[in-house]
Amino acid sequence: MLRELRRRWGCYKYRFVPWLALNLRRQRRTLRYVPESSQDKIIADEDVFETLLKTFKALFINNFSRQADILAIFPEVKCQYLELLTVEQKQSKVNSGNHQGQHVSSPEEVLFNTLGFTVSRDRSSLASAGTGVFVTKGFVPKGTVVSMYPGTVYRKHEPIFFQSLGNPFIFRCIDGVLIDGNDKGLSRSVYRSCSRRDQLGPFQMSDESWLTATPQNPLAVGQYVNNCSHEKAANVCYQEFDVPGHFPVELKQYLPNIVYSHDIESHLRCVVLVALRDIKQGEELFSNYYTVVS
Repeated sequence: MLRELRRRWGCYKYRFVPWLALNLRRQRRTLRYVPESSQDKIIADEDVFETLLKTFKALFINNFSRQADILAIFPEVKCQYLELLTVEQKQSKVNSGNHQGQHVSSPEEVLFNTLGFTVSRDRSSLASAGTGVFVTKGFVPKGTVVSMYPGTVYRKHEPIFFQSLGNPFIFRCIDGVLIDGNDKGLSRSVYRSCSRRDQLGPFQMSDESWLTATPQNPLAVGQYVNNCSHEKAANVCYQEFDVPGHFPVELKQYLPNIVYSHDIESHLRCVVLVALRDIKQGEELFSNYYTVVS
């Protein structure tokens, strides 16, 4: 009997009870998960992969002058990006008539030039909802990856008890994996510690900038997307995505997720937000936290 109690406690002790008890009555951002009985894929994983690859490559090229240490290690990668940079510069000169050196755009400009829209945080249109996420420029077609849910990734039974207290930014995946998207307090410290632990020389395995007001990956604002309401229907939904092993190492610096414990080999879990319909400039993003995809 004692063994059975220990087993049950081991399965449950780092789950949701603490923050549910503290947040259920007073927080709008609660119970972020996809029920186990639902299907989670709006678009194919290959489409998610291609969107991230396209966006991250554009961000990499935009900051090409700062990638010298990485490019020195992989000369073949350098040749590949030099070709892309040459094409980008020629196109830029045609569009602007500017014949000077590389123009460094803001991450938001890069996102707009790559995917045709920008998203950013601002005061929500919902009363008492705090911060929300808006399409600030351009147009988001249905089925487009519009944002990413950043944070530390915890497997089942990994210690998240203290981080979860009073924390409305924890996302639960179908298989019980948790993502802590809080950019403050203990959660912030844990993410930074894990990110710096996994850095390999010049190679950053994750992006810390989402913890600041100016993320270098402008998609990494998904934790601030608010729940839908009777007046505001959901226009995005969550979709889980495991980063494949062949993801380019030089682009991992833009991934806004890191595993809490790296002693187990597995793919990095990410969560993206996908547009359920066409979304126009000025619209706020709303998700149903109990997302059910038929």
